[in-house]
Amino acid sequence: MSIAAATLIALAMTATPKPPPALARAVDRCTAALVAKHGDAERDRAARGAAQAAAFWRPSDGDAKAFEALCVEQFRPRGSDLDQTFKRFEASFEALDGNGLEIARTLSSFAQLDVGPMQPVDGLLAAYDPSAHVVDDLFDGKIAFAALLNFPLTTLDERLRQGEAWSRREWAEARLANRFARRVPAAVNREIAKAGADADLYIADYNVYVHHLVDDQGARLFPKGKRLLSHWNLRDELKAQYADPQGLARQRAIAKVMERIVTQTIPAAVVNDPAVDWNPWTNAVRPAPADAIEAGAKPRAKVDGAREADVRYARILANFRAQRAADPYSPSVPTLIARKFELERELPEARVVAMLEEVLGAPEIKRIAALIEARLGRKLEPFDIWYPGFKPRARQSEAELDAMTRKRYPTPAAFAKDLPNVLQRLGFAPEKAAWLAERIAVDPARGSGHAMGAARRGDQAHLRTRVGPDGMDYKGFNIAVHELGHNVEQTFSLYGVDSTLLQGVPNTAFTEAIAFVFQARDLEVLGLPGPGAEEQRLRAVSDLWDAYEISGVALVDLGIWKWMYAHPQATPAQLREATLGIARDVWNRWYAPVLGARDVPLLAIYSHIVSNVLYVPDYPVGRLISAQIEDHLAALPKNATLGSEIERMTTVGAVSPDLWMKKATGAPVSATPLVRAAARALDAMPAQGATGSR
Repeated sequence: MSIAAATLIALAMTATPKPPPALARAVDRCTAALVAKHGDAERDRAARGAAQAAAFWRPSDGDAKAFEALCVEQFRPRGSDLDQTFKRFEASFEALDGNGLEIARTLSSFAQLDVGPMQPVDGLLAAYDPSAHVVDDLFDGKIAFAALLNFPLTTLDERLRQGEAWSRREWAEARLANRFARRVPAAVNREIAKAGADADLYIADYNVYVHHLVDDQGARLFPKGKRLLSHWNLRDELKAQYADPQGLARQRAIAKVMERIVTQTIPAAVVNDPAVDWNPWTNAVRPAPADAIEAGAKPRAKVDGAREADVRYARILANFRAQRAADPYSPSVPTLIARKFELERELPEARVVAMLEEVLGAPEIKRIAALIEARLGRKLEPFDIWYPGFKPRARQSEAELDAMTRKRYPTPAAFAKDLPNVLQRLGFAPEKAAWLAERIAVDPARGSGHAMGAARRGDQAHLRTRVGPDGMDYKGFNIAVHELGHNVEQTFSLYGVDSTLLQGVPNTAFTEAIAFVFQARDLEVLGLPGPGAEEQRLRAVSDLWDAYEISGVALVDLGIWKWMYAHPQATPAQLREATLGIARDVWNRWYAPVLGARDVPLLAIYSHIVSNVLYVPDYPVGRLISAQIEDHLAALPKNATLGSEIERMTTVGAVSPDLWMKKATGAPVSATPLVRAAARALDAMPAQGATGSR
């Protein structure tokens, strides 16, 4: 058997699809020609590179002779020629990625930013993806083949087993080649972008005017003008009501609204309409009286009470079908589920599920639930999965915090101007804080907010946050500090890495972890006292409770995608019923024994399930990583700063998750530090918990 043939067999079992037989013979000829030209020392590289390139060669790329000619021309031996080729790719992809991102950011900004009323064209602009055809173009122009000829495609197993011994250059080469592990046509990428943009638009403008929620007596539960985005603002408002002795009725109303959204029994007329009153328990709607309508809203003569027509599930299915169209072009990872875990997260699905179940089944969860019940003085209800009372912020009322943030940040520009001070309060030296602030822009978001990094040195990362007409409320500020954590990571991991091919972090969970570290210090940014020993214990308990909540949501998200792959022809109505079944099953296994109620569908409320394909598992994994980072930070000497440690960690770059974590904290990714910290905290607490019931 020839070396090339042996290489093809090995690659067929790993990352690379098998080329047609005619090209398999061409690989042998290419290998022989390259060995004759460059010497026997290059045999293994030549065989692997030719096999990799052949696996993605199509008849439209040329015949076998054209393939052989390309191999001989583009293969570079080790040494200065290969080094210069590597540098060409590094500079070129920074330009391609960076400028493509800037174009996409501009085109989507009209839909994502609060810059005036939406125009019909905004959705079309947001759906356009200037990078959709880039991979096609790079293959058609033979650039991708030049990369595959010279740099090794690697499997997840190789990266996990061997990566710790790799040099930085070897990691950068692996990231370069793996850009071309799939050859997805531009038309498929465009449909993926369109489905994602449509889902984003649906979610970004899904608001409920809660002033128009009425009970059976017709009483209004919320003040006039309060508009809450699903699910973020609904959840955060529910959390805020724990600080109000009269908040229980409002919490129950919000939970019912969430249930109506998930079951799609919500009347379509109440979404985004400030002139319709709605009783979420009876589902009755009616025109709101003139004196209850928000300024500028148009009164309704009558209201249709028809439910929203499964739009939520149609959007999820559209994302699924767009992503499934890429499956045939990803033979080694033939489902989005496989691509998410093996290519993007680089953590096997089974390992992630096991970590989530370690959190869900931790004995400490029932101890925390008992503390919450004692603090509240009532039996727990399903929405208590969002109980925030262990956090320092629960010591201040929502109104006090709102007043503080609105005064300080009346506009996004005010927050942008204060960024150097914010960063200094977070532990960055003045000069580093100023350097970071120069590289972060602040934009007004239509939705709850998000962070968008740069991909080219010289560009800025963008922090999108929601600022109302009367200023940034505390919810918006809390989210803004979270997004700032993303932006700081994005900036350091672009400017601080030794190769832009290694920019970023191993996966989304890592940038979420950095954002959680920032978000946990939001009160300190406001100048409020930092946590003492008791508050640090409370935070450890809170972190485990938060991870408990979102771990179940992650299992629901994963379960939905598995169900769609098993039922690819499903209708939105069928997906709705399947989703409700999955959410209830996860609830009954992990939450009913703790919170009492059964068959609760609330875990399916997360908007990420609709607009971010299989994204939710990154949140609980991010919680685990955040706990490990916090554990590491707590053990630092007193002269160390958060700023310097965050910079050190985020410049490790996009290596494998366990390798990054070992370099950052000394241990691989694990749920143990999160659970252990909560156990220590619970052991140190009085039997009924710490002071303060809300």
